[in-house]
Amino acid sequence: MRLDQRLIAEMITPSTRVLDIGSGDGALIDYLFRTRGCDARGIEIDMGEVTRSVAHGLPVVHGDADHDLAHYPDNNFDYVVLQRTLQAVERPREVLRQMLRIGRYAIVSFPNFGHWEVRLKLLFGGRMPNTTVWRTPWYATPNIHPCTIRDFLALCDEDGYRVHEWMAIDEEGERAPWRRSIRLANLFGEQALFRLGKGK
Repeated sequence: MRLDQRLIAEMITPSTRVLDIGSGDGALIDYLFRTRGCDARGIEIDMGEVTRSVAHGLPVVHGDADHDLAHYPDNNFDYVVLQRTLQAVERPREVLRQMLRIGRYAIVSFPNFGHWEVRLKLLFGGRMPNTTVWRTPWYATPNIHPCTIRDFLALCDEDGYRVHEWMAIDEEGERAPWRRSIRLANLFGEQALFRLGKGK
């Protein structure tokens, strides 16, 4: 399991209900079940990953964050997790709204487009950057809505979400030392991790 997934797991109270959107191979679901006693399940758009998860006995269904969250009832989960997927959905604002409709908390991770390496390559190269986090060329990338840590905080403020905890993390998923400074985190953090709730 990736180190950033372990940080996500640390944000989740044991024995709670968790929905993991974009659950991939189900590593986080399996970890939450085994180590924290959570009732965890997933939605995954890649049918191959769904098949692999189900083959390992994990409760993962085929689905799309942009269209299928509307079918879940209100307050059905304690936590709804979206790992490294926010920038790839068609309607990120609506996905966040749905996450906090069906769950008490939303946990969101995403690559930070404000990282210094991205800025530098765009400024001096004049082309969309390829970095350790942004590996795919612009014409093939699934990242259709890249954002920065400051962009995300502005959206949370605009839509009235409460940020319970957040951190900047490096490419390995380790906590970055600048997490107490938004400006420094936005400049040096390669990824961001947030736990949100309704209201302020």
